[in-house]
Amino acid sequence: MIQDLRLSVRIPTLIFLVLLALVFLIGGFALLRTPGIQEIKIVMTLAAIVWGIGSIAVLFFVLNEVASTMPRSIRSGAIAVVFAGPAVAILLWALVLPTLRSLRLSFMGANGQEFVFLDNYKFAFTDPIMLESFRNNLLWMIFGTASCVVLGIVIAVLADKSKREKLIKSLIFMPMAISFVGAGVIWKFIYAYKGEGVNIAEIGLLNAIVTAFGGQARPWLLVPFWNNFFLIIIMVWLQTGYAMVILSSAIKGIPEEINEAARVDGANAFRIFFSITIPSIMPTIITVTTTILIFSLKLFDIVRVMTGGNFGTNVIANEFYLRQFTYGHSGQASAIAIVLLVVIIPVLAYNLRQFRARKVLK
Repeated sequence: MIQDLRLSVRIPTLIFLVLLALVFLIGGFALLRTPGIQEIKIVMTLAAIVWGIGSIAVLFFVLNEVASTMPRSIRSGAIAVVFAGPAVAILLWALVLPTLRSLRLSFMGANGQEFVFLDNYKFAFTDPIMLESFRNNLLWMIFGTASCVVLGIVIAVLADKSKREKLIKSLIFMPMAISFVGAGVIWKFIYAYKGEGVNIAEIGLLNAIVTAFGGQARPWLLVPFWNNFFLIIIMVWLQTGYAMVILSSAIKGIPEEINEAARVDGANAFRIFFSITIPSIMPTIITVTTTILIFSLKLFDIVRVMTGGNFGTNVIANEFYLRQFTYGHSGQASAIAIVLLVVIIPVLAYNLRQFRARKVLK
């Protein structure tokens, strides 16, 4: 009897809270869209912040109360849906639906109306510019990823043995705070080339160093094929700090007793490094490698800022941008996006499998 009474009171209360939450959400949204109030920018900004945070708080509170009143057999699942459901819905809306739309458009013409079947994919795998983009992405994947990981390991090992470990790691990690666009602008000044002429001073740092030693200034970003490696250096500069930090933490996790036992047995530093350190941190090396590999596959910002994809430096993501926003061919752009997604998925799946394997071992 008492339980039925409580339930009869609780249900109307929950209904009232749901209606109140809807009024708060819809009313606040309508108020923020009122033309006369939008002129007061500071007040509107504060009101939007309060409304946004308050709306989320009220929404979760009401949904949690509703889930708590459900039968015990489904209560835990309902609460999980309340807290994980919005995130899943956002992922579906922001990732899954655009992917499906891009897949549909990849079989359509330039305006997304005419069905062309596999013509766009034929373009993606036969066009000379696309083949050049695949080649350049392969260069980024091989040389960029390998350089980041190798330098990260070397710096992590050497820095751990230095008395100024924190300073060295801070300096190496500092470029991670710079955006890719900002890094491109910085390195564009480093590679700057004024050209041949009388009384023309070179402002590019690299050309200034070369001419100071009696060499000749060169347009580094205009040299076919090799200019890709000058761009890869920028990624190495940015990502080596990430690799160093992750690998350094893994190295510190190796028990010192193992290294001491190896030294007692007569192993030198190189033998310890290749026989103990590398095998012990191999799962971390694989994780860091696959993470940087994914970055090199979808690279866009550096190439776009530095060369715009010209002079033989084009990459897949930049060609997608050009096809969609410069040439206006949504079909070819969508096909390129799907190809890039298909290439990335196996690497991403392998990375996730490594994470799960490490979690099981722990």
